[in-house]
Amino acid sequence: MLMLTCPVCGATAEETEFHAGGEAHLKREGPGSDDAAFEEYLFMRENPKGVHLERWRHVYGCGKWFHAARCTTTLEVFGTYSAQVLEPPQEIKDKISAKRPGWSWRNYS
Repeated sequence: MLMLTCPVCGATAEETEFHAGGEAHLKREGPGSDDAAFEEYLFMRENPKGVHLERWRHVYGCGKWFHAARCTTTLEVFGTYSAQVLEPPQEIKDKISAKRPGWSWRNYS
C-alpha cells in the first residue's frame, strides 16, 4: 500500500484516498499541432521499471492535483510536490539520486 502526502492540504493517507492520473510533466499539444504529435500526446506514455513521476488527485480530501515521485518496483515514495511546477523540487531529485545513482532529471524529461 502506498502512503502519500498531499502537498496542498498536508494530509497523509493510503493511496485509496487518492486517484492516480498518469504520467506527470507531459508537454501538452495545442490546436496547431500535427496528427502525429497529438497522437503521441494522447497515447504514448512511459511505463518505466524504476523511478516514475506521476499525477495524483486527493479525491477524498481537498480535491487538488499534485505530483508524486515513486519507484514502480519497490513502491517507495520519494516525495510529493505541487502540480504547478515544471520539474520536481531539488530535494526530491537529491533523494532519488542518492538511492538511484544513475537517475537524472535530464534523462527523465
